[in-house]
Amino acid sequence: MKEHGTLFIGGRWVAPRAERTIEVISPHTEQPIARVAAAGPPDVDDAVSAARHAFDEGPWPRLDPAERIEAVRRLADLYGTRRDELAELITDQLGAPISFARRAQVALPWSMMNALTDLARTYPWQENRPGVYGQDILLRKEPVGVVAAVIPWNMPQFLTVTKVVPALLAGCTVVLKPAPESPLDALFLAGLVEEAGLPPGVVNVIPADRDTSAHLVAHRGLDKVSFTGSTAAGRQVAGACAQNLTKVSLELGGKSAAIALDDADPSAVASAVRLSGLGMAGQICNALTRVVVPANRADDYAQALAATMSALNVGDPTDPATEMGPLVARRQQERVRHYIDTGVREGATLVTGGSDLPAGVERGWYVRPTVLGAVHPSMTVAREEIFGPVIVVIPYRDDEEAIRIANDSAYGLAGSVFTTDKARGLDVASKVRTGTFGINQGYSMDPAAPFGGVKASGYGRELGREGLEAYLDVKSISVGPI
Repeated sequence: MKEHGTLFIGGRWVAPRAERTIEVISPHTEQPIARVAAAGPPDVDDAVSAARHAFDEGPWPRLDPAERIEAVRRLADLYGTRRDELAELITDQLGAPISFARRAQVALPWSMMNALTDLARTYPWQENRPGVYGQDILLRKEPVGVVAAVIPWNMPQFLTVTKVVPALLAGCTVVLKPAPESPLDALFLAGLVEEAGLPPGVVNVIPADRDTSAHLVAHRGLDKVSFTGSTAAGRQVAGACAQNLTKVSLELGGKSAAIALDDADPSAVASAVRLSGLGMAGQICNALTRVVVPANRADDYAQALAATMSALNVGDPTDPATEMGPLVARRQQERVRHYIDTGVREGATLVTGGSDLPAGVERGWYVRPTVLGAVHPSMTVAREEIFGPVIVVIPYRDDEEAIRIANDSAYGLAGSVFTTDKARGLDVASKVRTGTFGINQGYSMDPAAPFGGVKASGYGRELGREGLEAYLDVKSISVGPI
C-alpha cells in the first residue's frame, strides 16, 4: 500500500498540522491501496496564505504572458513523459478501465494543456479601444487572483487541467483540492509542478474531506472558486462564496437528452450513448442518459441500446480489454441499484441489466449496464441524475414533444440530436436549452469550445477563450491628452 504523508504547500512537501489521513480504496478489489495525508482547516489557511503571498509578492502574475506560457509548456512536456504511470494511478484509485484512463483520463488532459497554451499565445492581453468622447481607452486583462480549484473524482485530471492551466496562464495562483476518492493523481501532478520549477506557492495541493473543503471555499483569502461537483454541493459553494463576494464558477450535474429524430439510425444512437459516458460506468456529468425516441420505433431503440450495453466487456479495470469497470464507491453502487429498482417499481421496463452484479463478477462495486424502456418523463429515473450505467428510453409523438421532453429537466449541461438532415438538427439544437450540444454525436470536448451549463447545471465556462477569461479581470484605463 502506498503511503504519502505530506501536502504540497508553498513549493514544499509539508506534514499536515494534525494527523489526518485519507484511505484510498480500490473499487475493484474493495481493498485499501494507499493512505495519504489529509489537510485540515489550518493546512487550508497555510495553502491559501502561500498562494496569496505568491500572487501579491511573487513574480508569477507579473511575468510576461509568454514566460508563463513557457513554464506551463514545461509542465506539459513533463506530463507527457509520465502518461502511462499517471493512467495506472487513476485506474487503481477509480476503477477506470486502463484503456479509457490512458485515452480520456490522461491523454485528453495532456492535449488540453498544449491546446490551452497555444490559445494563450494568440490571446489579446491588452487592447486599445477608441472612446466615445474622443479619448483613448486601454483595456488590460489582469489575473483575478488566488483561485481555489475544487475537483471531483470522476475525471480528475481532465477537470484539474481545465481549471488549473487557464488560471496559471492568466497569472493566478492556485489551491488545488482533489476529492477524497482521487488524491493520488493530484499529488502526482504536484510533483510535476515542483519538477517544472514553477515559483513556490503558485500551485498548492491539499487533499481533504468535504468538511475541510467547506472551510476552503468560504476562505476570505480567495478571489475565485472554480468548482465541479453535484448540484446540491454547488448550491452550498455558491452560498459560501456569496458571503465574501468571491467570484465562483460552477460546473454541476446533468441529465442530458439524446433526441433521435425519425430519420436516425438506432445503432448509431446506441454507439454515441456508449461513447458519451460508459467508459466511466456512466459517471460522467454530460453523459447522454435520456434517449428520446419516436414512439413507433421505441422498441428498435431499446433493443439497439440493449445490444450495445450487453456487449460491453465489464470487469477488471487493469485488463486492456475491459470497457467498463466498477463504480467509485459502495455508496455509489447502492445509489445506482436503488434507482434501477425504483424505475421498475414506477413502471419502466427492464430491457437489459438490473441491480445485481454482472456475470462473472464476485467482488467490487460493479453494476450491470442497464436499459430501462417505456419510461415516462415524470418518472424518477427520467428526472434525477443517476450517475451510473443506466440509460432510459423515453418515447415521443412529434418533434415538438421531443424538444419539450428534452427541456423538461432541472438540468441543462449537454444534449444531442441525431438526424440525416443537418438543418433540421441545427433547428433542434437551437431549441434545446443547454450550455453544450452535439449533432450526430455526444458533445465533443474540444479545447477551442467553451464548456458549461445552464439552469441547475451551473454557470461559468471552461475551455476556449471564455475559459481563460474566467480567470481574468478587465481593467479599463482612459488616457487623456498629454
